[in-house]
Amino acid sequence: MKLHFLHTLIAVIRHGSFAAAAPEVNLTASAVGMQIRQLEIYFGRPLFDRSGRAVRPTPLALEVAAAVESALGTLEQLRSRTEAAVTGHVRLGIIESAQVALLPQAMLALRKSVPGLEVHCARGVSQQLLQDLKAGRLDVAVLVRPETGGSSRLGWTPLLTESFVLVAPAQARGRNVRELLAAHEWIRLDRSATGGRIAAAFVEATLPGKREFLELPGTDAIVAMVSAGVGVSVVPELREDVRRTWPVREVGLGRRGPTRQIALVCRAGDAEDRRIQAVLRAFQASVAQGRHGSA
Repeated sequence: MKLHFLHTLIAVIRHGSFAAAAPEVNLTASAVGMQIRQLEIYFGRPLFDRSGRAVRPTPLALEVAAAVESALGTLEQLRSRTEAAVTGHVRLGIIESAQVALLPQAMLALRKSVPGLEVHCARGVSQQLLQDLKAGRLDVAVLVRPETGGSSRLGWTPLLTESFVLVAPAQARGRNVRELLAAHEWIRLDRSATGGRIAAAFVEATLPGKREFLELPGTDAIVAMVSAGVGVSVVPELREDVRRTWPVREVGLGRRGPTRQIALVCRAGDAEDRRIQAVLRAFQASVAQGRHGSA
């Protein structure tokens, strides 16, 4: 029986379902259910009544939670008190857009909170970073979560959700997304990237059979091409500095338009590693600062 299983138990009691508790403990609903089953094997009795739509804790589950909740809180306080002693190095993989949008403020936060932690960064597309993480070549990564949700053997923490937009030359013809795609060449976002596949699926659904004129690996390069009048593209929402540098017409894709989730991911067994936790808190602080700055 692992200590973090008890955190999961308390989260399920608090939220009333495995699915609702999953984001709090950075797991999928099925992984939450697996941890609860392991606890039930350990205690030898059911901890939840699963007969209804919401799971109801048994008296034993409530008794266990009451016994450990205070102790878990105390242990977390002791752990946090020694955070400045975190040392060593961590291998971080990160996609290009997050390297620009999130990494600078995250590194400032890390330098302030854990100055003894050395970070080695590697840039790549999400799929490659995920493979490197599974193979042990990375300790943690910030990437686009796969559309299928990602492996439950990994620990996922959502950082932010980005909408996609269509970008067109400032004076482009066309009143809406479909007309703009039909009237101009399509500059495709790299098909090897998760975001590129999401964008391409939207283009195919909007204008079946549309073929790309050009394929590029980075949003910044694509927006520069669009601004010059080469064509149009579907990309994740633009940063303010990109908008200022390359004037384009930016068209929203509507409430049902595609989105992508930027997440921090590590191997499940490393989720409680204090180095990984420090990196996670730094990126969460970076996201919070970005939202505050744009408010």
